[in-house]
Amino acid sequence: MPLGIAPLLDAYFRRRFAAAGLVQETVPLDGGATTVHCWRFPPGAAASEEDLPVLVLLHGFGPPATWQWFRQVGALSRRFRLVVPNLLFFGGSRTSDKERSEARQAEAVAGLIRAVVPAGARVSVVGTSYGGFVAYHVARLLGADAVDRVVIASSDLLKGDADDRALLRRGGADRVEDVMLPRTPEKMRRLMELAYHRPRRFAPGFVLRDLIQYLYTDNIEEKKELIQAITLGDKDKFQLTPLPQQVLVLWGENDQIFPIEKAFQVTRQLGATARLEILKNTGHMPQEEDAKRFNEALLNFLLPAPISSL
Repeated sequence: MPLGIAPLLDAYFRRRFAAAGLVQETVPLDGGATTVHCWRFPPGAAASEEDLPVLVLLHGFGPPATWQWFRQVGALSRRFRLVVPNLLFFGGSRTSDKERSEARQAEAVAGLIRAVVPAGARVSVVGTSYGGFVAYHVARLLGADAVDRVVIASSDLLKGDADDRALLRRGGADRVEDVMLPRTPEKMRRLMELAYHRPRRFAPGFVLRDLIQYLYTDNIEEKKELIQAITLGDKDKFQLTPLPQQVLVLWGENDQIFPIEKAFQVTRQLGATARLEILKNTGHMPQEEDAKRFNEALLNFLLPAPISSL
């Protein structure tokens, strides 16, 4: 049987992470009830690396971390000690806990940080899309003593029922999980059209089927539960309030998953510590569509001295 394109892409993305000096580790938490798989800076880093700040990258809903951050790890690993986890039920991370909210994801990320980051070291956190939901909760959970700066990218922290209905109209589906967990080439093609400002004009059906089989079959029921358990919009479970940390809100100008007007609303709600940067000619995946500008925005915000180019 010929090797499909998805395994080849997966191997390439993993090589990009390894070339950035990251190593894989599976970290047990909660007495072994939870395990988080991550790519991280090597234990026992060289003395020249010990002073580098720690940066945690949290991926969005869909493919695992290697697929979503492969254009960032090379540039960022030169200036940060990176920790790049797979969220629960993605890329080998698991839990027997039945709680599925983004706050539960944040507890697992916080446990990972405590396990792999040297005691006393502060971290900054970047989250995109669903990972932005988690990043907000991580910053709130660990507080300003542990979390230095926060980047919320392409992530509608004010998402409510009306936003879901609008997404379903754009996606031509009845349920959000049908948009975000495509089961047919047609649904996969539509998701790509929503996610990218400039999607590939021609994607053969056999390629899309291969991607679906490789990326959207594991833990499918648990992932549906994750979508259904999102607490945003439920005023009894979640209130968006300003964080004590400095916050950068990054957004693609042509985002069709979370439209640009939500970027302004989220930034206002996050208060005086938050500022917004819009990346033109990008959609919901600016870290992939314009990695150079995305990476520069991160470096300029996260580091004390501005970085004009990579």
